[in-house]
Amino acid sequence: MHSRGAFCLLVFVILFLVVLFRTQLIATELNPCVQVTPGITYICMELDLKGIPHDIPMSTENLDLSFNPLEVLNSNYFSSVPALRFLDLTRCQITRIKDDAFAGLHNLSVLLLTGNPLQFLGPRAFQGLPSLHRLVLLETSLSSLDCLPIGHLTALQELNLSNNYISSLKLPEYFSQFTHLNHLILQSNKISSISREDLDVLSTLNLTLVLNNNNIEYIQPGSFKGIYLQELSLRSSFENHSIMQVGLLNMTGLRVNSLVLGGYRNHRKEESFNKNLLDGLCHMDIQKITLICTGNAFSRTDSLSACVNNISTVRFVHSYLKTIDFPENTNIRHLECKDARFQRVPVENLVSLKELNELHITNTKQLTEFDVEMEASWTLTKLEVLDLSSNNLNTDLCWSSLKECFPHLMSLNLSYNPLVKVSPQLIGPTTLKYLDLQHSRLIGPGAVPAFLGLKNLIYLDISYTSIYISTECSFCGLDSLEVLKMSGNSFKDNRVVNNFTNVTKLKILDISNCQLQHVSLNSFEFLHDLQELNISNNKLLDLYPESYSHLGALTILDVHCNQLITLTTKHLENLPSSLKKLDFSQNLFDCSCDHLDVLLWIKGHEDLFMHAEMMKCHSPSNLEDTQLMHFHISSCQVSTTTVAVLVSISVVVVLLLILVYKFYFHLYYMIVLLSGGHSSVDHNKIYDAFVIYSSKDQVWVKQELEETLEFGVPHFCLCLHYRDFRPGMPVITNIIKEGFHSSRKVIAVVSTHFLESRWCNFELEVAQSWQLLDSKASLIFVVLEGVDRVVLRSKLGLFRYLRRNTYLVWKDREVNRHIFLRQLKTALLDGKTWTEDEQRSMLMKK
Repeated sequence: MHSRGAFCLLVFVILFLVVLFRTQLIATELNPCVQVTPGITYICMELDLKGIPHDIPMSTENLDLSFNPLEVLNSNYFSSVPALRFLDLTRCQITRIKDDAFAGLHNLSVLLLTGNPLQFLGPRAFQGLPSLHRLVLLETSLSSLDCLPIGHLTALQELNLSNNYISSLKLPEYFSQFTHLNHLILQSNKISSISREDLDVLSTLNLTLVLNNNNIEYIQPGSFKGIYLQELSLRSSFENHSIMQVGLLNMTGLRVNSLVLGGYRNHRKEESFNKNLLDGLCHMDIQKITLICTGNAFSRTDSLSACVNNISTVRFVHSYLKTIDFPENTNIRHLECKDARFQRVPVENLVSLKELNELHITNTKQLTEFDVEMEASWTLTKLEVLDLSSNNLNTDLCWSSLKECFPHLMSLNLSYNPLVKVSPQLIGPTTLKYLDLQHSRLIGPGAVPAFLGLKNLIYLDISYTSIYISTECSFCGLDSLEVLKMSGNSFKDNRVVNNFTNVTKLKILDISNCQLQHVSLNSFEFLHDLQELNISNNKLLDLYPESYSHLGALTILDVHCNQLITLTTKHLENLPSSLKKLDFSQNLFDCSCDHLDVLLWIKGHEDLFMHAEMMKCHSPSNLEDTQLMHFHISSCQVSTTTVAVLVSISVVVVLLLILVYKFYFHLYYMIVLLSGGHSSVDHNKIYDAFVIYSSKDQVWVKQELEETLEFGVPHFCLCLHYRDFRPGMPVITNIIKEGFHSSRKVIAVVSTHFLESRWCNFELEVAQSWQLLDSKASLIFVVLEGVDRVVLRSKLGLFRYLRRNTYLVWKDREVNRHIFLRQLKTALLDGKTWTEDEQRSMLMKK
């Protein structure tokens, strides 16, 4: 009787779950759009829509309708969504926009019409958009600015007309009404000449004009006279250097804050860099020049025109620059070399730059040396900013040498380099105020007082530098420090003790992601000026109220993502009165009635908490994932009858949960089969194979499968659970939908751990069933060396399958590995199709 009752109950649960799943599936089909923010943001991309879905609420502010065949926008087309602020109509096959199509969208700020073959624009096509700031008409087949009915869009700040067929730069009179326009982008059009009257309306504007990738053959002398631009970009705008030289000479009288010249990596023309090429710059008023992708012909600065020497800011980007050599009379104050070819920092060659104030040499992977122990004459007396970030430096940082070489240095950036060694010295650059070493592996700090000589330093970033704070004098000497960022490092015993007693002027302290488990009572005793404290993403189990009682100036306290259970009355009493923001989200809140007073206080001070929506109850179990701010206080006042009913319901629910838990895998898989989830026709196969393996074999999978197949030739794409499963989704959903649905084949890595794993056995059952249901499915078994045959025989289904089918055996020997890899690649190549990008990638790797 009991077994029959349990069986009936199980059938009932199965039917209930099937109905629930079907209901959710139908609801999804009725509302195909992705709801990002309820009532605010919806993504309806590539759904074959012919119009706006009826269930998109009127309150929607952000709507993505890209890649839908809308074709024609009639009048009042968007009347159902009047609150729109952002509208994406990219590649919607729109050919006609009729009058008043956007009527009523008074708040629309951004309109994207990229990739639509516009054939007709009504004279009032863009009427009713008083707040439009950004209009993108990229690749819309426009041939003239005169036919664009946008003169009334007086709030426009950016107009992007790239990749069209506009042949004339003659700006219509209505441009004079764009008093807020700051970006006019005409990249990749058909502009071949510029005449005097073309830019007349720009005389009253101060904007950025982008003419990249036009084939300009002629510029009439005086065309830019009296014109002032914030930036003028002319990358790949001239057929050759001769035309460019004449064009720059004819731009006499131009006043521009920033001028960008050069090319693009993908279509660079290799020409000799004529010393007179940039002579036209002498007749312009320029504050900054950027030479980008100048090619192999430009490797020395002495091949530049002398006109460059009068520009205060000079930038070289993606160049083959190997040598810097400027004359003595140069006025360059700011020099930047990004992605150059230096092997060492050329300090001795920069001495001629007497006015140099800022030096940036970044993203240069050949740059490995930074030696400041040089001759006394190699001194940059006015240099205040030195940025050597994102290079390949392996250097010993000597504070005394820095002081001699850069006596007025105020900011030093050595972040994102492989290795920086810092030794303690009593003498250092007294002018240094900002030091950024983040994401560079540091040797010295934490074990020794490495910053003793930096008494005037006010900003220090040593985040993610692999340092281990083992001494209380790690920050000795930093008497003026106001900002200390050191997240991603570690402390001795995962405890903060007296590590900050020497930095009493701190205003901002970031010790997030440091695996901290304990903060002692006197940790912040002397930090009376501290305003911001970030201890998030640690493993704190409690906050000692006394630790924060001394922080009288604290305004922001961030303790999110720890293991805190609750605030106590004592916590509340010791919170600084100056506190304005408290982030207590993503902790293990206890919402039981024992903490009712604290819960009432939190709900009454909602404005104090940052990310209040992420403050959720963790316990008791009946309130798990309930938002703290939505917690009903009345639940703590329950009648006897209610308790009895709740207990009864709880018993029934527990029994159901036990049954569901016991048969969870099979129930879920049955639901997927009943819902037609086994069909792979409607799903894109984005992976070549889904790998089933035990987590204890992950090292083998990474080394022998991931690295060999994904980075080899031919290139395969694997679905690996630790990397490709979607966060926030149930594991089983990921296994079936992200694994089996999205993969052409399945690789099962059979090991002793695999045979013992409940998850692996479930995945194997699903894989075998899927192979029966889907004729295209293919299952590849890889049996690792050392698998216990006795245990394997106990898995009857697997043992029979291996006896009937060919499988691969991996052995840790060179010849066997070669044969194994060849057979595996042959199996994966069966049925594989290649995209053009994949073919090109394989050719490059070869």
